[in-house]
Amino acid sequence: MTTSFPVNWMVEEAKKLAECRHDDPFSLLGPHQDADNWIVRIWMPEADQVELVTDGKPSVMKTPHHPWLFEHALNNQPGTSYTIKVKRGGIEHEQRDPWAFREEWMGEIDRHLFAQGNHHHIWRRMGAHITNIQGVEGVMFCLWAPQARSVAVLGDMNSWDGRHHPMQKRQGGIWELFVPSIQEGSLYKYEIRTQEGHCYQKADPYGFQHEVRPATSSIITSLDKYEWQDEDWIIQRDKTNPLDQPISVYEMHLGSWMHAAIEAPFTEAKGVKRPPVPAADMKPGARFLTYTEVADRLIPYVKARGFTHIELMPISEHPFDGSWGYQVTGWYAPTSRFGTPDEFKVFVDRCHAEGIGVILDWVPGHFPKDRHGLAFFDGTHLYEHSDPRIGEHKEWGTLIFNYSRNEVRNFLVANLVYWFDQFHIDGIRVDAVASMLYRDYLRPEGEWIPNESGGRENTEAVQFLQQANHVLFQNFPGALSIAEESTTWPMVTKPTDIGGLGFNLKWNMGWMHDMLDYFELDPWFRQFNQNNITFSIWYTYTENFMLALSHDEVVHGKSHILHKMPGDDWQKYANTRALFAYMWTHPGKKTIFMGMEFGQRSEWNVWGDLQWDLLNFEPHQGIQKLFDDLNNLYKSHPALWKDDFDQYGFQWIDCNDSSNSVISFMRREREGGDWLVIVANFTPQSQSEYKVGVPTAGFYQEILNTDASCYGGSNLGNMGGKMSDEWGCHDYEHSLSLCLPPLSVLVFQHDPNHEAHS
Repeated sequence: MTTSFPVNWMVEEAKKLAECRHDDPFSLLGPHQDADNWIVRIWMPEADQVELVTDGKPSVMKTPHHPWLFEHALNNQPGTSYTIKVKRGGIEHEQRDPWAFREEWMGEIDRHLFAQGNHHHIWRRMGAHITNIQGVEGVMFCLWAPQARSVAVLGDMNSWDGRHHPMQKRQGGIWELFVPSIQEGSLYKYEIRTQEGHCYQKADPYGFQHEVRPATSSIITSLDKYEWQDEDWIIQRDKTNPLDQPISVYEMHLGSWMHAAIEAPFTEAKGVKRPPVPAADMKPGARFLTYTEVADRLIPYVKARGFTHIELMPISEHPFDGSWGYQVTGWYAPTSRFGTPDEFKVFVDRCHAEGIGVILDWVPGHFPKDRHGLAFFDGTHLYEHSDPRIGEHKEWGTLIFNYSRNEVRNFLVANLVYWFDQFHIDGIRVDAVASMLYRDYLRPEGEWIPNESGGRENTEAVQFLQQANHVLFQNFPGALSIAEESTTWPMVTKPTDIGGLGFNLKWNMGWMHDMLDYFELDPWFRQFNQNNITFSIWYTYTENFMLALSHDEVVHGKSHILHKMPGDDWQKYANTRALFAYMWTHPGKKTIFMGMEFGQRSEWNVWGDLQWDLLNFEPHQGIQKLFDDLNNLYKSHPALWKDDFDQYGFQWIDCNDSSNSVISFMRREREGGDWLVIVANFTPQSQSEYKVGVPTAGFYQEILNTDASCYGGSNLGNMGGKMSDEWGCHDYEHSLSLCLPPLSVLVFQHDPNHEAHS
């Protein structure tokens, strides 16, 4: 590079550097060639002396233009091999020159794809990357802040002084700087100066690890050290259609499932040394389990219960425990509350080794206003809309992503790919989809902006969701993408190429409300509300539904499932068992929240752990035993999952016996011929000689009875099964004459070989 600068220009440029308003430090720093020789310029604020060391020979540098701008002339081009010796405040150190490394990190193709919103692996460029450039180890910092006046790297390497490491602005609003010799584990932030001169300190939007709250710095972290052991799992997952498989999900909040005492020994990954993290606002002495400890305790527990997947409420880094993880500031970082990114990888790997999939809650609908986060990132509304009528959720105190901006969509779509690619997760549950789809969501008249057609639909958010799901399944065909969507928006689980949103599952919020409304009724009134228990079948094939009883149903004064139920304790337990048995035999995949599997009594409290002591009592042991058996029954009978989304998979026997609050139906599987008969009695009165029509003569084995004594019931039933009668009923030529226990669900399997082995 041949450059010759007027003296006055050099003085002005040095002044801009000193005042942190320079966006092109490469124009004067590092090696430059003038007419006769090469000049190396070093920016070193508050240094007493700087020496340039070439070929082992030091030369004292001069400051002709500014006390902090050091320069020295050379006969030959120095390359990047030179070092500088710095004396400052009586301390001397030697370092490489950051401005000697001038090659662009984000190439033209990278910038082009990012500007289009189609760089699906953008985290490999953005963020802080430990790398080797021309034989020199260091960290490449890369940030998008198009409207910033200047950006600098802050960190331990410069005593958090933004004057020391100004970054170079590239095309497209990208800022870059390679800083040699920084070690993994170092803390850093970006100092962003706005056009108005305001100064913000921001965590890295693409940071792979962040400090534990209340600290907010990002942490230099390598993503490439862990060696995965789950190749067979991933191959099998991606060649399998998950909709044809049993899916039984254990939703949990990692920070409140179980705690340990601070003084107790804790497990950590090999080579990792750090103190355990206290749990904020919890009982004194409590701490979070580490990812490793969670793996030790949770995986055997979930496997014993028979669940196929664990769903984690958001674990992306977040500043406030009480947000449950739904107000994210570190999109590309597993929260450090529980350990390092590699420790989380160990957790996922161990889940896969035990045959358990991992689903993460993903929150692309909004983000918090914390000063170190995305809000007003470069002095402008970069990630959010500027107009609060479309850019803010006032009830939640959060901001809404500007989905019309390509780079913002890219940030989110690549983040989705990132979690699957880097952490091998198996699915996502997208939170609050309805809030994204409608511009008037939770907004009174006059406080929202119609779309270009005058409607309430957020067309930009629709296009974003379609893009995200299209890219996801293009890369990970066996993934789960689950929408928490509470309205009648059409085609949520239909392919994007026919106008659908592209999810492959949707939480059935209507079923959830109907079930809870029904079961909260005194049983005498249920006869007048039979439609609540049957209505879901009328629409169950309009989408690919997942039945979910989630954390939202057991907080904020709603009571836990057990205490939603009417009657005395015996009826509460029986109702609870009946609800879950009906849920497991109803079409649709399954999700429950932690604690439901043993009858938690108190509402979920994010500051405490589950009421594990309840398992000392038989009724709670009975509910847990029922879940074990429900999941084993579910997984062993394709009739309960194979044709979940085919009308053949469900057939009413009788849905009209409202006077007795009894329903009966069949679950069927077309390919293998598996089929079951299910009969439910939702009153506390038992029924004797109750007739249920069946299509085939023979013996029907009672393979599940929620009133069995092992579950805490009264042990009424059918002595292991019933032979059919040649008595027509419910339009079938054969029938069963059954004893229906109170508040129970019975499951029968036709046994054609009964006589042969009886």
